[in-house]
Amino acid sequence: MEVRVGPPCVTIHDDDEVLVCELNGEMSSTAEQGYFSADTRLVSGYRLKLGRVRPVLCNGSAVGHHSARFEFTNAASLGADGLDVPERSLHLRLDRTIGQGLHEDYDLTNYCGQAAALELEVSLESDFADLFDVKNHRCIRRGGLQSQWDAHRGRLVTRYRNGEFERSLIVDVDRADSDPEFANGGILFRITLGPGASWHSCLLWRPAFGKEKPERAPRLCHDLVGTSQRDHSHRDWMAHATTCVTSDPAITETVRQAVDDLTSLRIGRHDEAAAGHRRQPQGRADDAWVPAAGIPWFLSLFGRDSLTVSLQTMSLSPRFALGSLRALASLQADGYDDVRDMQPGKIEHEIRHGELATLHLVPHTPYYGTHEATSLYVLVAAEAWRWHGDRVELDAVRPHVERALSWIDTDGDLDGDGLQEYKTRSAQGYYNQGWKDSGDAIVGADGELAALPIALCEHQALAAAAKRAWASVLEDVYRDGSGAARLRAEADRLVGALETRFWWEEQGTYYLGLDGDKQPIASVSSNPGHLLCQGVVAPERAPLVARRLLAPDMWTGWGIRTLSADHPRYNPFSYQLGSVWPHDNVMAAAGFRRYGLEAEATQVARAFFDAAGQFIAHRLPELFAGLDRDPGGFPVQYLGANVPQAWASGAVIQLIAVLLGLEADAPAQSLRVRPALPDWLPEIRLERLSVGDATVDLAVARRPDGTHALDVAECHGRLDVQLG
Repeated sequence: MEVRVGPPCVTIHDDDEVLVCELNGEMSSTAEQGYFSADTRLVSGYRLKLGRVRPVLCNGSAVGHHSARFEFTNAASLGADGLDVPERSLHLRLDRTIGQGLHEDYDLTNYCGQAAALELEVSLESDFADLFDVKNHRCIRRGGLQSQWDAHRGRLVTRYRNGEFERSLIVDVDRADSDPEFANGGILFRITLGPGASWHSCLLWRPAFGKEKPERAPRLCHDLVGTSQRDHSHRDWMAHATTCVTSDPAITETVRQAVDDLTSLRIGRHDEAAAGHRRQPQGRADDAWVPAAGIPWFLSLFGRDSLTVSLQTMSLSPRFALGSLRALASLQADGYDDVRDMQPGKIEHEIRHGELATLHLVPHTPYYGTHEATSLYVLVAAEAWRWHGDRVELDAVRPHVERALSWIDTDGDLDGDGLQEYKTRSAQGYYNQGWKDSGDAIVGADGELAALPIALCEHQALAAAAKRAWASVLEDVYRDGSGAARLRAEADRLVGALETRFWWEEQGTYYLGLDGDKQPIASVSSNPGHLLCQGVVAPERAPLVARRLLAPDMWTGWGIRTLSADHPRYNPFSYQLGSVWPHDNVMAAAGFRRYGLEAEATQVARAFFDAAGQFIAHRLPELFAGLDRDPGGFPVQYLGANVPQAWASGAVIQLIAVLLGLEADAPAQSLRVRPALPDWLPEIRLERLSVGDATVDLAVARRPDGTHALDVAECHGRLDVQLG
């Protein structure tokens, strides 16, 4: 039997708007549900009644990332005229389309064979809660809230004000076949339908921010497939991005869904900053694409996330990298602010626009409490150059890269010992500032929280990889041999420190990190997989690290756990103390391939795609539970995971590139393909793969003897494609 697992709700989103509801369309203020825009919950409660009772749900589902449909019939009831209305004699359809507001379509049809007098009531509640308050289940009314009904216009206006923070929601009744009434927070329609007759009305939800004009809300009825300019932009983007077809239809569908999710996660708020003075290549879609981190909680620009996705998706398109590098450059820190963990040259972690941020009750304006985002910025700038080969773009980010490198050498090394350490200075700052940034993520052998400042193993690896990558750019592009030599020497010192101070001989892996006393954090974790990915592990130690990552206490059958099952703090249902993260696993697989450990990479890849095939729509969530796989089992949903999530989707694209062994060098107009396809995936075809100004269609096939054949079907522009 085919099993599909996923969150028990319906979520739709567009730009910085998201709606989360029950399968019947309802929303509750006591749950993590509602209609959110710009980090504010504008609608916290929604109920629908037909004849004073809930309609009977038949089915409810998202149709696209921005649209959903809910199909209802009725329970047996008395009509408004006192006559019986038999059960299942009415059809009620609710369609929702999100994008600069929300468009709802209500359609009611009478199949009972006689006239029916009915009441349809839509009840709305608004609390204007900040996203942080909703997520933490601590909603506090800090300001004043008022609602007004304009009977002449059929308009409900709800306003919230707390000092300079103002938000409003305007709900317009539009194209209604009967006049609306309002009472007790509900919009009521009195409807009389003859046999076979239908009734229709729209509700337009229009957010307003401060003194700005309200959003217009989509005007087209039942526009579930998307015909707006933004939808055209999505399709245009995908038309220029790489497409992938494999010999396994399920894997092909997983890739297609990942690409669709990545395009849907675009946040237009940062387009202008991302675009800068970017010149568009002829015939190309807009390059200024910035991905949100995830739905519903991370619908904003996250430095670490957008840069990670940029690295993952170079083979799909360099446009996430181009957009993210520019958007993050506009927010790069230019001074010190301990409240926000801000230091010169540092790349932001997260920016928010809700009540708490506007009134400076949280430091996310933006907040800079992430360590690796700054090193990632350098690495992404260098790697993106290898794929896009655009000197104008490289020159534009170079000053920001230099400032990031300066931060790595100064504030990134707190005590000047040559290691990268983090420690929050903010009373509201994040205790842990690696990718495992939950408050309890970094623990010692006894299960106690590691003391600050913490030097994580992967932060050393990332800084070293970034310096080596930028050294190549300095040498090849800017003819700065002395600068390149200095960066390589600094990277070598970091790698040397990793081998001498972080190697854990007893376990055959690397320590998670060093704590505030520079003592090893002796917890077996997935983090050393990142060291393999960055290529900083001594070749003789790579097989040992791989073996430890795939040992029974770390390997679930669905992937590698974040923390050993033998650790006293292990919890498969935790966020980062034993769960499985798709992006974490693909980084390990990339590391295995980098060191020639093909069987180990294939093992992770097989589990990764198996897990994806078990989730609804082949869509991998941010993470899932670290339970062991058994016959008949399936990956277990982590409650509260972001779905879709950018680097979970990006991991799908990265894994295809890993299996193909793609190495681009746009300045040299070359592409190297070093495939290692498993027997269960003997063929992968790519179309419109972009390297610099060239595009290529190619197919890689695994022969029965384990060797590979490369077929370059079509190439536009100059590009030397080599096998092996």
